[in-house]
Amino acid sequence: MEHRPHIVVVEDEAAQRQLLLDYLGKQNYRVSGADSGVALRKILERELPTLVLLDVGLPGEDGFAVARWLRQKSGRVGIIMVTAASDMIDRVVGLESGADDYIAKPFEPRELLARVKSVLRRISDTPAARSNPQIRMGRRILDLDRRVLIDPANGSEDRLTASEFDLLKVFAENPNRPLNRDWLLEVTAHREVDAFDRAIDLRITRLRRKVEVDPAHPDAIRTVRGVGYMFVPPKA
Repeated sequence: MEHRPHIVVVEDEAAQRQLLLDYLGKQNYRVSGADSGVALRKILERELPTLVLLDVGLPGEDGFAVARWLRQKSGRVGIIMVTAASDMIDRVVGLESGADDYIAKPFEPRELLARVKSVLRRISDTPAARSNPQIRMGRRILDLDRRVLIDPANGSEDRLTASEFDLLKVFAENPNRPLNRDWLLEVTAHREVDAFDRAIDLRITRLRRKVEVDPAHPDAIRTVRGVGYMFVPPKA
């Protein structure tokens, strides 16, 4: 049985796609290529990959739409969006679509490899045994072992992306403690902090929609002015 991580490169430019496949293949990853969202879907009919490197500028169905579809299908697949060099909007929309990280063109192969390793590390991390693997967060319950949010009202489950789970796990391990936003970005994204990077703010907004009774007036994940954010467990 093949245990190497399976990476799918979704890129419509054949030469660029082949370069990425060759490079990642030499790093001992199992690789597949797709030139569109349609081709990616055919691959997923056979096997769920470990990570998808997804170009934003695909013909027809763009990378954002593909990312949203892929995230609905599985919260366990890592997604790295490939964006235009200086397009902050692409980065923001990519993260809102459920991507775990992004990389801007043109990029150095070593930077790509570092981001790939970072996302793979997060999605393959197996939580250690805990005395209490379930933690109440607002109107939901975080299951640390299964990496899902549970609605106690009806038992429904919401899959989490690797970055969403990492962030909630950090909050769960540090209740009632103000956490610096740059530190949160560093420990959950494993990449250098950019002063203009609003990735954490976007993820917090997305998580508040999932756990808060009223996302506009959060009680579980609170903003600490001038610092960052703090998780406040419900009173017993």
